[in-house]
Amino acid sequence: MDINELRSIVTVISVIAFIAIMVWAWSGRNAASFDEAARLPFEQD
Repeated sequence: MDINELRSIVTVISVIAFIAIMVWAWSGRNAASFDEAARLPFEQD
């Protein structure tokens, strides 16, 4: 295994991780908690 194969493997793993994070972030289950977190800076004490 040379360095180019290692770079290719790392690139594929990174793309898979990126897609997994995007799916998690855009899933409907997390929408309520993300909306609540987005409103935090505007809440008054």
